[in-house]
Amino acid sequence: MDVLWPRGAATAEQVREALAPRRPLKDATVRTVLRRLEEKGYVTHRTEGRTFIYEGAERPHNVAAGAVRQIIDRLCGGSVEQLLVGMVEHEVIDRHELENLARKIARRKEKGN
Repeated sequence: MDVLWPRGAATAEQVREALAPRRPLKDATVRTVLRRLEEKGYVTHRTEGRTFIYEGAERPHNVAAGAVRQIIDRLCGGSVEQLLVGMVEHEVIDRHELENLARKIARRKEKGN
């Protein structure tokens, strides 16, 4: 996904080449991963001739939100509060980020009223 999102679209070969400096992979492995990502709804493809051109189906923040929702459901019993408290207690969120988050929550509450 880190290859597809900035490019917009890429062939399996282009994905493999982009990953090669960090993690050399065989062409078949890249194609398998792309196919699995497509099965899960993260990637789509179109065909140009005999070549598949892959694109991210969702924007990064949508994928991140879905992944966080799965974490909350699986590890925190569905409690967003439990996740956030744990992040604050373990200093995953620093003071500045926490203040920004508090402002955003306050603005959201004002809009809701």
